[in-house]
Amino acid sequence: MEFLIAGDSGIVVEFGKIISEEINAKVKAAYELAKSGALKGITGLTPTYRSLLVSYNPIETSFDEIKAAFEKGLSVFSEAGGKNAASKLIHIPVCYGSEFGEDMPNVIAHTGLTEKEIIEIHSGREYLIYMLGFLPGFPYLGGMDKRLITPRLKNPRTKIPAGSVGIGGEQTGIYPLASPGGWQLIGRTPLKVYDPNRAEPFMYASGDRIKFEPITRTEYDKLVTVN
Repeated sequence: MEFLIAGDSGIVVEFGKIISEEINAKVKAAYELAKSGALKGITGLTPTYRSLLVSYNPIETSFDEIKAAFEKGLSVFSEAGGKNAASKLIHIPVCYGSEFGEDMPNVIAHTGLTEKEIIEIHSGREYLIYMLGFLPGFPYLGGMDKRLITPRLKNPRTKIPAGSVGIGGEQTGIYPLASPGGWQLIGRTPLKVYDPNRAEPFMYASGDRIKFEPITRTEYDKLVTVN
């Protein structure tokens, strides 16, 4: 665990140099500790793959006080392996290919797999949400099968429809809002994974897991109507 100064009112708690579930579990534990009220003067928390940015009010606390609180408090979390007991499994329906997966031919060409195999592999496992970023509700997912690794587009699109599911290198994710982007699109979910008008805008949080479920175009249209 390393503590880095971030301006005059921030501290970065870093747990490693690589992306791994073990390191991310420690980030989640630190986040839960800070969120629990055990640390005074905290004004903001931003978890990432391998670190936690803690913003604080320098009138109420200091770098040294926060550092000491983490060093003492995290020992309690470490006994439980730093796991998040509130973690949820979120099922995300996806209509793969056709007009919703316009880059499926690119993934087929790069991987040598058939469309059916790509869909089976992509939807055949659970993905850990390491962090949310880039857009509100954009999940950076870990655990994609290496057989699906496909480079991002050489020329990013200026607009990707909300709900698009794509592959970018070793990662897969969901575009919660219409946005520019360079990931290879393989399908789309009819769900609004982020909706600022809901009581709870986000369908998931970092530490949760996502399971993609293939659906037909007819099922997609019905779910769009419902949502």
